Amino acid sequence: MACFARTETNLITDQYALLAFKTQMKLDPQNILVNNWSTTTPVCNWIGVSCGVRHQRITALNLPNMNLSGAISPHLGNLSFLATLKLDNNNLHGHVPVELAKLRRLKKIDLQSNFFNGEIPSWFGRLPELQHLNMSNNNFSGAIPASLGNITSLVMMRLSSNYLQGHIPEEIGAIPQEIGNLHNLTFLDISSNSLRGLIPGTVFNITTIHVLLLHGNYLSGTLPLSMGLWLPNLEIIALGGNYLTGILPDSISNASRIIEITLENNQFTSTIPKSLGNLELLQRLDLTGNSFTRESSSMELSFITSLTNCRQLTYLWISYNPLDGILPVSIGNFSTSLVHLLANYGEIKGNIPNQIGNLSRLAFLELEGNDIHGFIPTTIKGLWKLQILRLPQNRIRGSIPSELCYLRSMGLLDLSKNEFDNSVPLCLGNITSLRYLYLDFNKLTSIIPKKLWVLKDLLELNLSSNSFIGNLPPEIGSSKVMTKIDLSRNQLSSILPGTIGGLQDLSTLFLAHNKLQGPLPESLGDLISLEFLDLSYNNISGTIPKSLEVLLHLKYLNVSYNKLRGEIPNGGPFVSITYQSFISNDDLCGAPRWRVPLCKHSSLQRLSKKRVLLVVYISLAIGITVLASTSIFILMRRKRRNNIATENGLLPTVIHGRITYYELRRATHEFNESNLLGVGSVGSVYKGILAEGTHLAIKVFNLRLEGALKSFDTECEVLRNLRHRNLTKVISSCSNLDFKAIVLEYMPNGSLEKWLYSHNYFLDILQRLDIMIDVAHALDYLHHGYSIPVVHCDLKPSNVLLNEHMVAHVSDFGIAKLLGEESNVLTKTLATLGYIAPEYGSEGLVTTRCDVYSYGILLMETFTRTKPCDEKFTEDFSLKQWVDNSLRNAILQVIDANLVRPKDEHLTVKVQCVASVMELALKCSAELPKERISMREVITTLQKTRVEFLANCSRP
Repeated sequence: MACFARTETNLITDQYALLAFKTQMKLDPQNILVNNWSTTTPVCNWIGVSCGVRHQRITALNLPNMNLSGAISPHLGNLSFLATLKLDNNNLHGHVPVELAKLRRLKKIDLQSNFFNGEIPSWFGRLPELQHLNMSNNNFSGAIPASLGNITSLVMMRLSSNYLQGHIPEEIGAIPQEIGNLHNLTFLDISSNSLRGLIPGTVFNITTIHVLLLHGNYLSGTLPLSMGLWLPNLEIIALGGNYLTGILPDSISNASRIIEITLENNQFTSTIPKSLGNLELLQRLDLTGNSFTRESSSMELSFITSLTNCRQLTYLWISYNPLDGILPVSIGNFSTSLVHLLANYGEIKGNIPNQIGNLSRLAFLELEGNDIHGFIPTTIKGLWKLQILRLPQNRIRGSIPSELCYLRSMGLLDLSKNEFDNSVPLCLGNITSLRYLYLDFNKLTSIIPKKLWVLKDLLELNLSSNSFIGNLPPEIGSSKVMTKIDLSRNQLSSILPGTIGGLQDLSTLFLAHNKLQGPLPESLGDLISLEFLDLSYNNISGTIPKSLEVLLHLKYLNVSYNKLRGEIPNGGPFVSITYQSFISNDDLCGAPRWRVPLCKHSSLQRLSKKRVLLVVYISLAIGITVLASTSIFILMRRKRRNNIATENGLLPTVIHGRITYYELRRATHEFNESNLLGVGSVGSVYKGILAEGTHLAIKVFNLRLEGALKSFDTECEVLRNLRHRNLTKVISSCSNLDFKAIVLEYMPNGSLEKWLYSHNYFLDILQRLDIMIDVAHALDYLHHGYSIPVVHCDLKPSNVLLNEHMVAHVSDFGIAKLLGEESNVLTKTLATLGYIAPEYGSEGLVTTRCDVYSYGILLMETFTRTKPCDEKFTEDFSLKQWVDNSLRNAILQVIDANLVRPKDEHLTVKVQCVASVMELALKCSAELPKERISMREVITTLQKTRVEFLANCSRP
C-alpha cells in the first residue's frame, strides 16, 4: 500500500505539471487539451500522453501538428520519468525553460518548427541519455554551445534553419570542436544558419556519421586532405552554399557508402578527382557554381569517363564551372542510370557526341551557355523519357532535327540563341506534352506551323528574332492556356485575327517589328490576363480599341510606329501609360498627356453623348436595384436553410492575388523539411504561413521526377474550374521554368490515413460514415456535376484531407483524367496498387467506374483499418476477398477492433451498421465495371445507413 500511495502521489505531480502546461496554451484550435485533458479522466489516457507499465509515470509527451500556441511551462521539469518530449510543428514560443534540465531520463527532444528564441540551451549537455535533439526551424540565435559535445549518447542532432551566427570574437558562432566528441552521432544537421569560421577537423573523424548537413552557412577554409579516411558510414554530405576553398580531396573515395555529395556554390578549384568513380553507390553529385577545371593532359572531360563506373549515378550537376573541355563519347555509358545531366555555362566545346542517345533514362538535359557547335545528333531520338532539353546560347547549326518529335514526354524545348536555319519541323506539333517552346534568335524561315497553335497545353512560345513569314492563322485562338507569345522581329504580315481573344490566360503578347497590317480587333479586350502588349513597328491601321480599357492587369502597352488614328482611350490601364507608347502614328488624338492633338467633337455629338449616358445611368440604377433586391431575397432563403444545401452545392469562386515564389519560400522557411506535410510520387506538400498569418498547403512538384510536369499541368487543368465543398480549394499557383507549385487551402486535421493509422488518433463509426459520405459527394460531383466528367484515378486515404470541422476534401488530381465526349480513355499512368480497378491495371482503361471501385476499397479500409497492400494479402487473397468471406458469419474479425468492442452498449447496432457498409463496398468493387453502382446510389445508401444507425442508437 505504501508503494501504491507513493506512485499515486508522483502521478498526481505529473498531472499537475501537464495541467500547468495546458494553462500556458493560449490557443488550442482543435480543443484537444480543453476537451480531453481533464481531472475526471486518468492522466495516462490523455491524448498525447504515454505512461510506463512498471511505474505508471508519464514517459512521453507527444503533441505534434496541433497548432498549439503558447510557452512551455517550467513545471514540465517535474516529469521526472519523461523520456520523449515531442512538440514539433506547433506555434510555441519563448525560451526553452531551464527547469527541463532536471529531466535526466530524456532520450528524445523534438521542438522543430515552432517560434522558440534565445540561445540553444547549454544545459542540454547535462542530459546524459539524450539521443535525438531536433531544434530546427525556430528562431534560436547565438552560438552552438560547446557543452553539446558532452552528450556522448547523441545519435541525431538537427539545428538547421535558425539564426545561429557568429559574434565578436569571430570564434563565437563557429562550430565548436567539441562536436567531434560525439562518437555515436549518425545524423548532424546545422544547415541554413549563419555560422562562420572553419569546419573543425574533428567533424570528419566521427566514424559513426551517416548524414552531414552543413549547407547554407558562411563556413570557410579547406577540406582536410584525409577527410574520407575516417568516414566509413557516410552516406550524405552537403556543404553547398558556403565559402569553402581549395580542392576536393581524393580521399573522399574511401567513404565507400556515399550516395550523395553536394558542394554547390562554393569556391573549390582544381580538377574534379577521378577517384569519385570508385564510389559505386553514388547517386547524386552536385558541383555547381565552383571553379573546377579539367585535367590539362586532354581536352576531354575525363572525370565523366571515371564517373561512368558509378552505375547508380542519377543526378550529375556540374554547371557554372570553367571546365573548358569536350564531352567524351563515354558519356553514353550512363545508359541505365542518369536522369539529370546539367552542364550549363561550363565552357564546354565541340560537338554533342552521338552516344548521348544511349541515355535512355535521361529526363533533363541542359547544356546552356557553352561553346557547343555542329549539329544535334539524330540519336537524340533515343532519349524517349526526356522532359526538358535546354541547349540555348551555343553555336549549334543546321536544321532542327525531326528526330526531336520522337520525344513524346518533352515538356520544355529551348534551342534559342543558336544558328539553326530552315523551317520548324511540322511534327513538333505532335508533341502534345510540350509546355514551353523557345526557338528565338536563330535563322529560321518559312511559316509558323499551324500545328503549334493547336497544342492545347502549350504555355509559352517564343519564336522572336527569326525570319518567319506568312499570316497569323485563326488557330492562334486555340491555345487556351497560353500565357506568353513572343513573335517579335520576324516578317509576319496580314491582320491580327479576332480569334486571339480566346487566349484568356495570356499575360504577354509581343508582336513588334513585323509587317502586321489592318485594324486591331476588339477581341483584344477579351485578353483579361494581359499584362504586356507590344505591337510597335508594324503597319497597323484603324483605331485603338476602347475594349482595352477593361484590361485591369495591363502594365505595358506599346503601339508606336504604326498607322493608327482616332482617339486614344482614357480609362482603365491607360491612366498610367506614358506618351512614348503612341509616338509616330498617323493621326492619334486624345488627352494632353499623350502629346497628341485634342480630339475634335461637335456640340451635337457631345449633346447626343450626354443623352446616351443619361439613359445608361438610369438603366444601370434600375438594374442594380433589382439585382440587390433579388440577391437579398436569395441570401435570406439560403440562411433559413441553415447551410444544409451547401453539402452538395458549389462553393463561390474566391479570387486571390498571385503568390510569388519568394512568398512561398518565406512561408515555408525555405521549404524546410520541418514544414513537410507529406511526400507523394511527383513532389512534396509543405505547410506555409503567409506574412499576414494565412495558413496554406503548398504542393511543390519535383520537376526532376518523371511525369511531374505533366502532373502539375493536369492538376491545374482539372482544378481550375472545379468548385465543391468536398474538393480541396485552390488558392493560387506559382509557375516558372524551374519551379511549379499549387497553393491549396490548409487542412489542419491532416489526412484520413493519419487518423486511421496513427496510434493517438481515433475515428468513431459516425465520423467514418460522415467522411465517406463527403468523399462520395466529391466523386459524384466529379462524375456528374461538372460539364466534363472527371476521373480522379488515385483515391486512397492519404488523398482524403480533413479540415478543422472534420469535413473531408478529396485532393491530389495529378493523374486525373478528363473524359470529354468519350465515356472512357486509355492511359499508361498507374495509380496506387491495391486501389486500382481491374480494367485500369490490366488494360489502362479509365472510366468513372474506376473511381467507384477505388471508393469501395477505401470504404473497406476505413472500417477495417487494414490496408489493401497489408502483408497478410497475396495475389490470390485480397482485402476484398477477406471482407467478402467474413461478411456472413465472421464480420467482427474484419471490423477495426477499436471501433466495435464486445462489451459495447450498442454492439448489435454497430455490427449491423458496419455490415451494411461492407455490403455497399463490395457492390462498389465488383469485378465488372457494369455491375458497379453509381456514386449517387452510394450517397443514398450511406445516408440511409447513417439515419438508421443514429435512430437505433437512441433507442433504450
